[in-house]
Amino acid sequence: MNPGRGYDAVVPPADPATLRILDAAANRAAEGLRVLEDIARFALDDAALTTELKTIRHGVRETLTAAGIDPARLIACRDTPGDVGTRIETPSERSRPSRRAVADAAAGRAAEALRSIEETLKQPAPQAAVHAESLRYRLYEAHRRLSLAQGADRAGFTGWRLCALITESLCARPWLEVAERAIAGGADCVQLREKALSDAELLRRARALVDLAHPLGAGVVINDRPDIALLAGADGVHVGQGDLDVASIRRLAGASLLVGVSASTIEQATAARAAGADSCGVGAMFPTTTKRKDEIAGPALLRDYLAHEPALPPALAIGGITPANLGGLIAEAGAGPFGVAVSSAICGADDPEVETRSIRSQLDHTAVTPRTQEPPCPSSSSRQPSTTG
Repeated sequence: MNPGRGYDAVVPPADPATLRILDAAANRAAEGLRVLEDIARFALDDAALTTELKTIRHGVRETLTAAGIDPARLIACRDTPGDVGTRIETPSERSRPSRRAVADAAAGRAAEALRSIEETLKQPAPQAAVHAESLRYRLYEAHRRLSLAQGADRAGFTGWRLCALITESLCARPWLEVAERAIAGGADCVQLREKALSDAELLRRARALVDLAHPLGAGVVINDRPDIALLAGADGVHVGQGDLDVASIRRLAGASLLVGVSASTIEQATAARAAGADSCGVGAMFPTTTKRKDEIAGPALLRDYLAHEPALPPALAIGGITPANLGGLIAEAGAGPFGVAVSSAICGADDPEVETRSIRSQLDHTAVTPRTQEPPCPSSSSRQPSTTG
């Protein structure tokens, strides 16, 4: 089909009612697609998705033109004051609780409008109807990509400031006491990182951590295991490059879990962003004994990462961070919005609260942007994401 030239032997619809249907449906489709396009363009910075949505939007009018319909006749048949539908609405139309809700409503509106165009054109211009159908299928795929790229879409999330990584074998005190003291010292997130526990024991500890942290206003993340995170009522899950991908986690958990992804390169971080990661554990910053790294990315990676924001998810610098080297990291990274994830320095401290407070104090005395302001306490309606690895 060549939309600009029309089809052979097309007999365009002539009655005003049909033309009003096509005009209204084309307007609805274009409006919905433009909303999706703006989200892809301004909220996600996704050039490829923006281009696809724009192409679909232009394809709506091209389909009508190819069916032999004069745009001037559509406008001439338009009767907005006399349209009974303009006075009919549902309460849900006045409320959109999140950007995802905005996108879902816009996609639904556009898809329904394309179906109306398709059915209306089947008798006078069946080939044009087939093209309208193909646009609808392209919209379904574009909506899927856009929905996943938005992550958990939690209003108010600006990034963790300090995440304490809890591994019992590293703890100088009972692991749950370490978590409690870390929260008291200013950790706004605690991540359970245990690789060798049975599923039953991991779930028991995850639930204990949630019961401890949530009343104190801290978020909880579970390493590697979205199933355990869901069952425990945790806020999120963190995965490495070799673990479950973000799309698979979304199939399991939808938007109920925030997903953090480890990134040791800007390319990995960019891919995580496109997949819908809510945050990235960026590193390693320094050599560490808790996780073997063949290469240490160092503070230069964090500096480069921050230069790409806000096109990348909120960052948690990770790897060998201590109160002694944090000041140097802050200086080398330059002014920018980031948090840190700390394991051995907190777990192995004689007093985890003092150690955590020392780290948090240095972070709080650095310049921050609105993106790194203290996130609201997690609740059943607005959980905070986590990450590190």
